[in-house]
Amino acid sequence: MEFIEDIAALEALYGQVGVPARRKVAPYLIDTYRAWIERSRFCVLSTVGPEGTDGTPRGDESPVVQVLDDYTLAMPDWRGNNRIDSLRNIVRDGRVSLMFLVPGSTNAMRVNGKAKLTTDEGMRARFEKDGRQPATVIVIAIEEVYPQCARALLRSELWTLGDQSAGLPTVGDMLTEITKGTENGKAYDEAWPARARQTMW
Repeated sequence: MEFIEDIAALEALYGQVGVPARRKVAPYLIDTYRAWIERSRFCVLSTVGPEGTDGTPRGDESPVVQVLDDYTLAMPDWRGNNRIDSLRNIVRDGRVSLMFLVPGSTNAMRVNGKAKLTTDEGMRARFEKDGRQPATVIVIAIEEVYPQCARALLRSELWTLGDQSAGLPTVGDMLTEITKGTENGKAYDEAWPARARQTMW
């Protein structure tokens, strides 16, 4: 198998970038980009660190980020599994990318920038829910923001094929397999709904 290892060869294969693909990139939030991001309750946060890259889903019942100004976003770090892979990466290398989705839309919004973590009381209080606050808030300085074309979501029919989850292995199934049966995956799956309700925020 041959691999492409030369940028010139890559560019020759794909041809020129379309004019709209260049023009849509902005170093700050224009009004339409801001409106789109403020409707999104889900994004994928990508980070990079000494051990490699990490991509993690981020979601909320309200917008997944708050727009602080045209150049800055804030994202609460709600409770998870405490691996904190993304947060470790941000502390050591602030480069981040975010891909925002809105159910039903075949577009996505992309943000590239630099992130820092804060435990600032005022910032954490902005996201308070039922008396609970995130442990930290990720503050993202925007370097690039632009919409992604619809082809990937159209090809996958992500929003139109309906529920495709029937028959998928559960996390418990995965734990049972990876631990060769030493972890009780069935018990994990049975306990998960109650644990999720108690630890969502």
